[in-house]
Amino acid sequence: MNISTGNFTTPAASTNSTTDIRLLESLEMCAYSICFLFGLPTHSYIIWLIVTGTGSGVASEFFNLNLSVCEIGNSINAVFGLLSHFSSLFKILTDFVQGLSITGRPLFQCLMCVERYLAVVHPVTFLKYKPLRYRVICCTAVWIITLGSCLFCIFSASVNREAYVWFFSTVFLLYFSIQLFCLVAVLRALKQSGPGERGREREEKKNMKKRAFFLILLTTVNMIIQNVPFTITGLYIILTKQEINDYWFPAFVCYVLTGFLQPFLYLQRTGKLFCLCSS
Repeated sequence: MNISTGNFTTPAASTNSTTDIRLLESLEMCAYSICFLFGLPTHSYIIWLIVTGTGSGVASEFFNLNLSVCEIGNSINAVFGLLSHFSSLFKILTDFVQGLSITGRPLFQCLMCVERYLAVVHPVTFLKYKPLRYRVICCTAVWIITLGSCLFCIFSASVNREAYVWFFSTVFLLYFSIQLFCLVAVLRALKQSGPGERGREREEKKNMKKRAFFLILLTTVNMIIQNVPFTITGLYIILTKQEINDYWFPAFVCYVLTGFLQPFLYLQRTGKLFCLCSS
């Protein structure tokens, strides 16, 4: 995400001192560096694990694979963000790749939540659409939507900043609604036992439901931390008609940090977390 100042009018009284601006730019560049230095190798490692057959295989981890590809794009965009301080060309590239941040990552997270929801609440439907071709269709649709989002970001970020702020504030509500629905549905399913279930079978299914609920809950909380600060900041800027870099920075830090939850969960599940740390 780009936190550079937009085209809103800023009152003279709110102008930052030179020292504050330099401090903020230093912190921003530090956040970009963390995103690139930790994000790129981690997600590259995950892609390598999935492609080489570690874990459940490419078919079962196809959404995770696409999410990691998207996160690599976000990591590269962090480099563009650093270079945009020195050249306006990289500012254009940063605006374009922001579509991955606003649309790509959240949509793939939503697909993973819907998949877990179907596995718990509608297992017959889940088995019907479990083949890889259906996952490929869903991911292709997400990439097309993400490309449209990239094109919209490069246009609105420079031409109509207010439309850009409204855009990512609105789509967050959609993503959050989908994940909240999955969370509540799985929670209701946890309280119910299927007909004919007894003994060990009931206990195994209960454990599967609890695990799915825990993963959806973590992803939902992660998405709240990831997008709510941006949404609140965006709505505040729209209402007050002023934009200062200080307002965006806390939301930007939240976005960078929440990007490491999904790879952490995958590495922990496959038993490769400590291998990565030791390396």
